[in-house]
Amino acid sequence: MTKELYINPAQIRARGVAAFKDIPLNNYQKRMKDVLGEFSKEDLTNIFFDMLTIREFETMMQDLRLTGKYCDVAYNYSGPAHLGIGQESVAVGQAFLLDRDDAVFGTHRSHGELIAKGFSALRKLTDQELEEIMEQSNDGAQYRVVKEHFSLGIHESAKRFYLYGIMAEIFGRKNGFAEGLGNSMHAFFIPFGVYPNNAIVGGSAPIATGAALYKKNMKKKGIVVANAGDGSLGCGPVWESMNFASMDQYHTLWEEGYKGGLPVLFNFNNNGYGMGGQTSGETMAYGILARAGAGINPDQMHAERVDGFNVFAVIDAMKRKKRLLEEGKGPALLDVITYRFSGHSTSDANPNRTQEEINAWEAQDAIADYEKQLVENNILTKDQTASLREEVRGLILSVFRLAIDDSVSPRMDLQKEPDSIEKYMYSNQHIPKMADIPVDVCAPKEENPRLQRLQKKSRDGMKNGRELPSSAVLQLRDAIFESALDKFYEDPTLVSFGEDLRIWGSAYGAYKDLDKSVPYHRLFNSGISESAIVGASVGYAMMGGRALPELMYCDFLGRAGDEVLNQLAKWQAMTAGQVKMPVVLRMGVGAKYGAQHSQDWSSICAHVPGLKIVFPVTPYDAKGLLNTALSGTDPVIYLESQSLYGIGETFHEGGVPENYYEIPIGEPDIKKNGSDLTILTIGATLYKAMEAATLFEEQYGISTEIIDARSIVPFNFAPVQESVKKTGRIIIASDACQKGSIINDFAQNLCSSLFNYLDAPPVVLGARNWITPVYELEDSFFPQADWFLDAYHQKIQPLPDYTPRHSFSVAEMDRRNKAGV
Repeated sequence: MTKELYINPAQIRARGVAAFKDIPLNNYQKRMKDVLGEFSKEDLTNIFFDMLTIREFETMMQDLRLTGKYCDVAYNYSGPAHLGIGQESVAVGQAFLLDRDDAVFGTHRSHGELIAKGFSALRKLTDQELEEIMEQSNDGAQYRVVKEHFSLGIHESAKRFYLYGIMAEIFGRKNGFAEGLGNSMHAFFIPFGVYPNNAIVGGSAPIATGAALYKKNMKKKGIVVANAGDGSLGCGPVWESMNFASMDQYHTLWEEGYKGGLPVLFNFNNNGYGMGGQTSGETMAYGILARAGAGINPDQMHAERVDGFNVFAVIDAMKRKKRLLEEGKGPALLDVITYRFSGHSTSDANPNRTQEEINAWEAQDAIADYEKQLVENNILTKDQTASLREEVRGLILSVFRLAIDDSVSPRMDLQKEPDSIEKYMYSNQHIPKMADIPVDVCAPKEENPRLQRLQKKSRDGMKNGRELPSSAVLQLRDAIFESALDKFYEDPTLVSFGEDLRIWGSAYGAYKDLDKSVPYHRLFNSGISESAIVGASVGYAMMGGRALPELMYCDFLGRAGDEVLNQLAKWQAMTAGQVKMPVVLRMGVGAKYGAQHSQDWSSICAHVPGLKIVFPVTPYDAKGLLNTALSGTDPVIYLESQSLYGIGETFHEGGVPENYYEIPIGEPDIKKNGSDLTILTIGATLYKAMEAATLFEEQYGISTEIIDARSIVPFNFAPVQESVKKTGRIIIASDACQKGSIINDFAQNLCSSLFNYLDAPPVVLGARNWITPVYELEDSFFPQADWFLDAYHQKIQPLPDYTPRHSFSVAEMDRRNKAGV
């Protein structure tokens, strides 16, 4: 355990120096004549064919954007076209040794990697394997087109199948590998080990890291490659990911059989530019990118610089790094020198580069140089290389014609099939365990000391109408613990990581003693790396596992904004449902700690399509909703109010069941019946609403029905609508700042659906639109019990002899809006 890792002051304070190893720079200088014995003629020809195919593919895209036609075939393509013309040898060299078991994650500029990895993988598959893959892809849609228009053997058909699926995807066609929902920057084909490329610079780094964690934990074949450009070293998530992949605990604390760094290669395609900025000399300070590895671990990530214009140098480097990763010595880093002859995109006229520089690099074009070597070494004649060029152009043109033909390759028809995108937003599957293999645990579940202690506590927070002391009851944090413990014994793929989870049991003790039952490789502390925590969870789930990460406070969502809002939320839909995302992200909603630790950001998550969001505030709901979330296949934001971790169950008759149960996500719960006023609450405001209900009834005879939303997305409005039809009045309350809050959306929905039943417009009661103040001033910031009465008095119906303490008048609301508060 961690405390066994003694930090010795005598050692730490001792005088000395830190030694660094020399970093190899372009050491591999062999050319084709030097390696003829290592490659067959077929291998050498395939390398040339693949580089030509990539070049022609991207030439097609460039021509379309610049001239509106390719080979005199007109087509209006206005989508993204981030090209890597000039970088072909890097992609082909990287892919040469890889097969379908190796996972490659790319960037917005990954057409080359996509084609090279796919061609490498398909060449290593049998006819039967290929045919099965093609028949299964999109129910055989791409393969049917290929069979109808080409009469070829399986492997040649597979090349056309693959290129057609990519092109159809880029052009937004239903026969694309993601039915046209992904486009150029998000293309993929998982059966060949080509995982989704990423439009966010550096975005694949944490995802690939999580994929490598899955391979390590599940003992799967193959390595993972995280492709990025040199500009991505300006991105925090990239550094977080390299550290996450290198953590000391893999060697010091993890169990035998799981020791060793993650099998991930951070492969930087160093073309000298990050968009338009020149990395070396302008926007970066590393001088030589490979030096970055020295800042991560003592092995310096086995970093080296490789001449990417020499395909054999890239193959050699990949061979050596792959072996290191398979031996548990990862991660590794390659600084692969390359150059893109085109700009950042086709709209980039290269104002930041001189023509002299571009000409100098074009003069060293790797394809032309490789062709020359083929002829010099009698592998192919000039006529044969020229014939190959024509063959490749004919291949691209023939597939291009099919991909743009509306009759062959239609787009989604959102008029005839309006649910075409909607159906992929959530998978809505119930899968209790993601793999049918034995679970790896430390001891029988019943031996867990906390579980034994909980058996002595009351599972009901009430006795004879009175609340029991917190110390005597099963608390909300215990309900979370029970659910997580059960799932660790059920789902062998489940992992949980975050800050201070293992020994501390997370900041508020929800995981206390979980480490007595769950081994290190399934429950571990990460660095303070929110981007890597969430991003690795995305990659882990993308490979087929289930992840339960934690961000200590939802305020830290800003540190993982891309990973939550762009990655976690979108991959199910962007892959047309081919990827599942069973990730449950626990986030605490704080109080008492001021402006950066006490915010309710539930509405930020609710604004982004693709996330399910739950906010249980009773122990019964906390356990039931977490059980459901951990048995589903969708990303769930699981919010926990830190002020409520110690409460017992006071609503559900009989308390919290010891046995397993689930609560459907999206179903609100009536916590108190009433007839005159409906109050719908999100989060901890439930308890303030209960206080307000007592005041309403005791002082004014107003019977209040209180509904706890429990979920935010999805949300079933029917129970709320039935309540409002009865009461005619509703207050909707949350601790989130009112401006831009989901409670405004709830109010709009109810107003439009219940207009004829309402005696007054729905009243929205959120926190003030200020920074969250210190604890001593919070009563003036978060909704309090008397706010409900003040709002009712001023916006629904005056209360007799009542003097409000807070103004909710129209004039005051107008003043606040004008002031932006």
